[in-house]
Amino acid sequence: MKFGLIMKLNNALKGKARQLKADTYALYLALKHPHTPWYAKAVIVLVTGYALSPVDLIPDFIPVLGYIDDLIIIPSGIILASRMIPGEVMLECRKKAELECMTGRIKWVGFGIVVFIWIVLLSATGMLIYRVSI
Repeated sequence: MKFGLIMKLNNALKGKARQLKADTYALYLALKHPHTPWYAKAVIVLVTGYALSPVDLIPDFIPVLGYIDDLIIIPSGIILASRMIPGEVMLECRKKAELECMTGRIKWVGFGIVVFIWIVLLSATGMLIYRVSI
């Protein structure tokens, strides 16, 4: 009995995680869409920045509480941003995101974004060290 309940909960969480992944990519596509309002783009950038930032409101090394802010703030930001985007734009971006998630292209896009951020951070650090040493 308990095992069946755990399996149902596990499957439900996996489904939500897949949906969150697809919505995240759909927001990335909506960010580039010309009919997305500027304020929705600003929320998308803020949520993405917070998700990728090493700085959290509650540090991750604090047991339980450290991850709760990530589990609440990021999905809430994704939901808020997706509601700010016009319905037809979000529907178009979700369809495109689902199609690209099935092909596996999304993994390479995510990898490219992370590599780009690291290159920018390392370049900025190098320039800062160079200026301080002069």
